[in-house]
Amino acid sequence: MKIAVTGCCGRIGRRVVLAALKEGHTIIGVDSAGLTAAPPEEPELDFTANPAFTFHNVDVRDYDQVVGALRGCDAVIQLAGQPGPSKDNPVVTHNTNVVITWNILQAAAELGIKRIAQASSVNAIGFVFNSSHRFRQFPIDESHPCEPDEQYGLSKLICEMQADALVRRHPSIRVASLRLHWSIPTREYPIQFTSNPARTAADLWGYVQEDEGARAFLLAISPENDQNWSGHEIFFIVASETRGMREAKDSAALKEEWWPDVPCREGWKPEGKGGFFDCSKAARLLGWKHG
Repeated sequence: MKIAVTGCCGRIGRRVVLAALKEGHTIIGVDSAGLTAAPPEEPELDFTANPAFTFHNVDVRDYDQVVGALRGCDAVIQLAGQPGPSKDNPVVTHNTNVVITWNILQAAAELGIKRIAQASSVNAIGFVFNSSHRFRQFPIDESHPCEPDEQYGLSKLICEMQADALVRRHPSIRVASLRLHWSIPTREYPIQFTSNPARTAADLWGYVQEDEGARAFLLAISPENDQNWSGHEIFFIVASETRGMREAKDSAALKEEWWPDVPCREGWKPEGKGGFFDCSKAARLLGWKHG
């Protein structure tokens, strides 16, 4: 397929492009940063010389530029946007992400592109950036209420609502919103980030390794999954175990310490290093499971 990857210069974007090239796809990379302005941290992520890759320096906040960049593509993977709340201006992340996402979705519809995968976030339900946290039940799955109270999580929830609106008007389009957790290069990486236990507890010690996240995006636009689902679907994309920490506590001890009053779904209990998320929907409809 000919796949447009917006936000191709970001950490996840580069992993997605690399994985797609390895599968033999033709890639249109779209970003406003510029390839030289955002060099990869790892040499193996440099794919600029690959003849199957073409780069477009595009301001994705401009709709006409987006249409021009996506023209002729078979699928779109939307990763462009602000990756977290702005510390300096509370409107930047919200406004940027909402405009970018709608531009990508609407441009795809205008051009007749039927397969779209977009980056949402676990923060759409109200996670680490929220001022308060109300987890209704463990494990967390797609039925959990969405209650963000900050700009980033709200922007991701709105991007999901935009996808709902798009497929109501264009029912032949298939959109996957992937709620990724903290994306990290390796499973060992987060062990150094444990100085704030309350913060790690607020995001339920979750993560997704970057290559595993990239694989989820490619599965979400794969023609092989056309018969599995249609319209707009939301998927949690999180590792099945808690991330590495200096504290040698298992999941049951972490729950007892931080979330003793949150009920567990019947038949489920925290065990070993098992995580607090249920990604069985992604396994069932996409064929994705964190490796």
